[in-house]
Amino acid sequence: MTECNVEQLEFHGLGRRTVVGRFDGGTISSDGGVMLLSEVEAKTRIIERLAEQFVDHRDPELIEHTVRELIGQRVFALALGYEDLNDHDRLRLDPLLAAAVGKLDPTGAGRLKAQGRGKALASSSTLNRLELTRLDADSGSRYKKIAADFAGIDALMVSRALESHGEAPKQVRLDLDATDDPLHGNQEGRFFHGYYGHYCYLPLYIFWGEELLCARLRPSNIDASKGSLKELTPIVTQLRQRWPEVQIIIRGDSGFCREEIMPWCETNHIDFVLGLAKNDRLNALSLKARCRPQQRFLEAERASRVFDEFNDRTRDSWSRARRVVVKAEHLAKGANPRYVVTSLGRVGADARTLYEDLYCARGEMENRIKEQQLDLFADRTSTHTLLANQIRLYFSSFA
Repeated sequence: MTECNVEQLEFHGLGRRTVVGRFDGGTISSDGGVMLLSEVEAKTRIIERLAEQFVDHRDPELIEHTVRELIGQRVFALALGYEDLNDHDRLRLDPLLAAAVGKLDPTGAGRLKAQGRGKALASSSTLNRLELTRLDADSGSRYKKIAADFAGIDALMVSRALESHGEAPKQVRLDLDATDDPLHGNQEGRFFHGYYGHYCYLPLYIFWGEELLCARLRPSNIDASKGSLKELTPIVTQLRQRWPEVQIIIRGDSGFCREEIMPWCETNHIDFVLGLAKNDRLNALSLKARCRPQQRFLEAERASRVFDEFNDRTRDSWSRARRVVVKAEHLAKGANPRYVVTSLGRVGADARTLYEDLYCARGEMENRIKEQQLDLFADRTSTHTLLANQIRLYFSSFA
């Protein structure tokens, strides 16, 4: 026979109400996990601090849903798997989500207007106005009066990451990557991207391990690295204010190996490990190294790789010679060389360590991007304006 769990879970109270999780109440809500999210919010204040980055120009006497409640409703719903705004026309009836958001009247029985009674939370149209508010909105705006402070939100993302580390780490590795965000309408900034083969945005992500520091939505008719320094500068500033002596390493694929980025790193005492697209010149310089794994493959008939390095400078684009590491590999399908350019010296990282342990580890951020896009709906950028879609990307990021 089934052994029922008769224990109960106690959560933070809601005004004078106690919030208790028991297992004998029948089918009430399928989203009990939201109470765990509300406990995280009670300890971290992530949503509360995000709400502080919005300026509310509405008349206080006419407000039934505070900015914090609106953002909490939207972010919790994304974390629960509700990607669309019209999901909230049903979710607004859920007293459990209302309790997690902090509604003192989770049943909505005391709403001012009769049409809202029994619906404690905001409708999809109210949440839509939150996303569509222009940055220059004020009290004179007709409907959309809650303006976001993008700079404040960006700074909050970095502050949250810093607070998660009690002591200064030995290194801070900032991973940059761009990905495609497919579009199926006529959104502002929509362009066809030849590499991905469809219309899309090209958002820029910056991660520090599992901590998301930047999620910037961009049109796709640009170089992958465009705007990287604009995003990196305030992040590095915050890091250096907290830990002046910490070593910062920038990592990225060949799309970020640009002369604009490398001298900036060198000037600001920041190290970098960047992929370098292979070409005939690099293949010629690494010919001796590439012959060794080829010979081993012919002898043993199994994949072989060796590592080598040399200093190189391009004819026109680089301002100075830099250390280049080559992974010379030969597989059954043929040669597979890879190149990395770095500011790190040989003492700190030999060629193999630099490539396998340092550069390849940046691939983990791609899993974080997949989690955000596939599980937290970062690609649900279906509103018309780029600004509104950026706000949606923020909500997904904080979820």
